[in-house]
Amino acid sequence: MTEDVQNLVLEHLKHIRARVDVIALDLVDVKSRVSALEELQGQLFVMLGTMSKRMDRFEERLGRIEKRLDLVEEPHR
Repeated sequence: MTEDVQNLVLEHLKHIRARVDVIALDLVDVKSRVSALEELQGQLFVMLGTMSKRMDRFEERLGRIEKRLDLVEEPHR
């Protein structure tokens, strides 16, 4: 009887170990994917900053063009 219980426990432990190994592999994959998402997010923030800077320059240039063409009304003081 004791040997049967030991074999049963051993079988359960083997099954648990196999599942833990699968989970560990899945975790490595999840970490890799999260890292890729974080890297992509960082790149998107850089792109948004660059676009914002370009839009600011467009706004300045448009203001100068409007001023040269006398399309801008002077603010009342």
